[in-house]
Amino acid sequence: MLSLSHSGIRLCDGLTRRDWLRVGSLGLLSLPQLLAAREKSSASAGDSFGKAKACILLFHMGGPPQHETWDPKPDAPAEVRGEFQPIATRLPGVHVGELMPRTAARLDRVCVLRALSTNDNAHSASGYWMLTGVPHAPMNVENSKPGAPNDWPSLAAIVQKLRSGRNGLPASIRLPEHIWNDGGLVWPGQDAGFLGRSADPWLVHCQPQEPGFQITGLAPPVDVSTDRLTGRLSLLDRVDRIRERFDRSGLLAVHDRRTQQAFELLCGGKARAAFDLEREPVALRERYGLNRWGQSVLLARRLVEAGVSLVQVNWTRMPGEMPGSPAWDTHSRNAANLRRLMPIMDAAYSALLDDLQDRGLLESTLVVWMGEFGRTPKINGNGGRDHWGAVFSGALAGGGIRGGQVIGASDRQGAYPRDGRVLPQDLHATIYHCLGYATHTEIHDTQGRPLAISRGQVIRQAV
Repeated sequence: MLSLSHSGIRLCDGLTRRDWLRVGSLGLLSLPQLLAAREKSSASAGDSFGKAKACILLFHMGGPPQHETWDPKPDAPAEVRGEFQPIATRLPGVHVGELMPRTAARLDRVCVLRALSTNDNAHSASGYWMLTGVPHAPMNVENSKPGAPNDWPSLAAIVQKLRSGRNGLPASIRLPEHIWNDGGLVWPGQDAGFLGRSADPWLVHCQPQEPGFQITGLAPPVDVSTDRLTGRLSLLDRVDRIRERFDRSGLLAVHDRRTQQAFELLCGGKARAAFDLEREPVALRERYGLNRWGQSVLLARRLVEAGVSLVQVNWTRMPGEMPGSPAWDTHSRNAANLRRLMPIMDAAYSALLDDLQDRGLLESTLVVWMGEFGRTPKINGNGGRDHWGAVFSGALAGGGIRGGQVIGASDRQGAYPRDGRVLPQDLHATIYHCLGYATHTEIHDTQGRPLAISRGQVIRQAV
């Protein structure tokens, strides 16, 4: 009889040596039963297995500081604790930074991870690990181009591969732009990698905070007159009739998935309506924040509601930011920059949690808060904090996650994990678990070779 409770050393696929020996004695034909049994055991260990229908991943490019966000250190020396004070939250004895008052009031819905770690201090390298669950090769090297050996597909790409789109929308979307370093250097780990271009998550470049925002290609050009627009609407009616014939004949099925989605996006009301932020009450848009980040987060909620399985929202550069220290990359004037950044983040994050809960979507929508790494414990001579991958913080909410807790801890200065260390692959394993996929779920590269989607371990305390 196969033991499911053995806690010995596990191999890269998560099976113990004893399990493999028993598989050998049972014969290879028993391996599917072994995996199925382990999956059943995995599901029973936490009641969140498969509870999330969708995921919104909030990626704070640049590296948010753990000290001023989720892991304040009020008893540390001044050069470590910084200028801000901790504030109480809905969880007794748990504090966050004072610039997160709205989040603090909702921490009973949040699972804070205080011991994330990559030990990688390069933006794009550590970011690759956080976005794919696989370490960058080599570590601590900045500005490697996308492609082999760093061509593991992103989380968004794997979801795109595993799931089908709905209502003319793809399974995965990234917005409002991709992540890049100074000079327009694109990070690896944002596309489908070895899965091939067909699994790339959609990238939607947009400015959703602008009045009358529409996705390029869905709005008429500015030089289109009323008469021309009327003519095009007439043409659209004819296209709709053609589409009906295509649907009846099955001819549309011969087109590749992206062609079908583009056809649906142009002709289908639900897909176009998902991008129409004007349908939202002004008061709600203001709660999210009338800025690119806030409106992108609101757009993510609309897309999830319309049937998208994963939306990755990337924190992007803002007007007036200095090269070398954009977004959350606060090498200088850390406190001043956080006074600008934190209220934007706090408003959008708290509004998203409330909005999802009010709509009955929070339990079925996993919300992931993360960046590529944290910041140094000690404030530098320019009043900033530098790159720090040894320990940093993140957060999970909704989607079956057990909120109202803190997992892991850093040391007294927020420099290294003290307990409960979480690696990126463990975070990915947990996300997949909530979406209903076991870590040994297989994907295949363009040569048909099978690979498990994750090498991590589910964070059991979180689910």
